[in-house]
Amino acid sequence: MIDFHTHTLLSDGVLIPSEQVRRASHIGYRAIGLTDHVDGSNLETVVPRIAKVAAELNKYQDVFVVPGAEITHAPPGQISELVAEARKLGAIIVIVHGETPSEPVAAGTNLAGIEAGADILAHPGFITADEARLAAQRGVFLEITYRAGHSMTNGHVARIAMIAGARLVINTDTHSPENMITRETAFRVLVGAGLTEAQARAAYKNNEELLEVLKQRFAAKKK
Repeated sequence: MIDFHTHTLLSDGVLIPSEQVRRASHIGYRAIGLTDHVDGSNLETVVPRIAKVAAELNKYQDVFVVPGAEITHAPPGQISELVAEARKLGAIIVIVHGETPSEPVAAGTNLAGIEAGADILAHPGFITADEARLAAQRGVFLEITYRAGHSMTNGHVARIAMIAGARLVINTDTHSPENMITRETAFRVLVGAGLTEAQARAAYKNNEELLEVLKQRFAAKKK
């Protein structure tokens, strides 16, 4: 499994980063993103800590740890500056918490996240075709999620992405150990969202291709 969207106790997850990575390794993960929730109040604290622990863990074990951040419930007008600041502070991947129907996310967040050039728009709810087309143009991935609640619009996201030509990825939005999944389960989630088997394979391949891009970014940061 390649999973870019997980949370540790640096936000609202339950595990310290090292245990999160160890548990991921135990069930066969190739890579895991540590993308704790941030806004203007904690960005400068959380992102450098994640970047530090990712660099340390990547020296000692095989699962590639991607340091990142999930911009969460920030005002849409602030999202662009937060995405840029997260990258400056060491986030190799930046996710924006999309307009899931299970939380009161501000209207306009999906569009702001896409315009800001986030890598992934997480659980984007009832994303519009115009937004999905812009995501395709800007190279922003749309997320199919394993997370309960957020996953209720997976089918809509998959359908709109196929119409608009936007690229999908599959993530777990892990907050606790039982949220982690195998690659086989990820494939079932993609098919369950209404994708054909070929489309599901293509979506998972997007995870693989994005991973290679992130490895290059990580290597460049070390220089």
